[in-house]
Amino acid sequence: MSAPPPVLTRLTGRLGRITLNRPRAINALTTEMVTIMQQALDLWAASDRVRTVLITGAGERGLCAGGDIRAIHADAVSGGSASLDFWAREYRLNATIARYRKPIVAWMDGLVMGGGIGISAHAGIRIVTERSRLSMPEVGIGFHPDIGGSWLLSHAPGQVGTHLALTGTSIGAADAVHAGLADHFVPAARLPRLAGALAGADAASAVASHALAVPEGELAAGREWIDRCYAADSVPEILDRLRSDPAPAARAAAAEIAAKSPTALVVTLRSLRTAAGLPSLEAALEQEYRLSAAMLRSADFAEGVRAQLIDKDRSPRWKPADLAGVDIDTIAGYFAPTADDLDLTATGPR
Repeated sequence: MSAPPPVLTRLTGRLGRITLNRPRAINALTTEMVTIMQQALDLWAASDRVRTVLITGAGERGLCAGGDIRAIHADAVSGGSASLDFWAREYRLNATIARYRKPIVAWMDGLVMGGGIGISAHAGIRIVTERSRLSMPEVGIGFHPDIGGSWLLSHAPGQVGTHLALTGTSIGAADAVHAGLADHFVPAARLPRLAGALAGADAASAVASHALAVPEGELAAGREWIDRCYAADSVPEILDRLRSDPAPAARAAAAEIAAKSPTALVVTLRSLRTAAGLPSLEAALEQEYRLSAAMLRSADFAEGVRAQLIDKDRSPRWKPADLAGVDIDTIAGYFAPTADDLDLTATGPR
């Protein structure tokens, strides 16, 4: 018996539905899945039959847990290049979703991590539920927030994006809306009826008729210490401010950051600060591809995945082990243009 397709696509009325279909893996993305999604969006962009696109995930656990990190890790330790092809396709898909000329509605229900944010937070209409848990935890595996994460987080209000990027913490519905990663709160029980409405009605009107007021979150309440502490120019300075702040949440954030890869932290802060001044999402994605290619071969990425996902001892041995040992010239090399850079300018608007 053949395996079910990893992505389901179908038309319901005027609605094109894309359903990630690897529920046992919380719909972790593969190259095949990204390719299927891109092909569907390209086809529907030119079709008069499709007015709205809906992106959802199969199963009860979440929309998408990100990229297939185990496969990327295997590629990294073997010296392969399959991950570079995956990222090139994934980042092109992120750009396609962001510039799509028809409404894309993304259900950010359940777990939404890393690459899952890339296929949802760039959509035109982003819905969270009471079950939503969003995060970009890449610094915990020696990587950086990619999939346009540097663009999204650098454009979050105040220093909220820096806080989320350096801690890798997960947030719920209200905080996702506050951070600019989502737009509307719809209780999970209403999603099936919303899907029916989207098949025939205007997307914005259908969502508005099912959405409720966003419940209160935590980020807004902590903006004073977040904006003050994360405005510092370096990771050591940020840690100093967090540790000396009277807010217990600030000191807890410092402890979270201190456990992450020192190299990934420095790369991530520079990536966010740089992305804030870039002209477009595409430019940010091109920079992220450069960083991803460099970090794929770094010792911290392989070690971070080993500690978190393979051996699961949660005790990564970072190299260097502390921020003082991070070589600034090495970090600068990660950002330097190469002959193999990704070029997203060749792809026109959808």
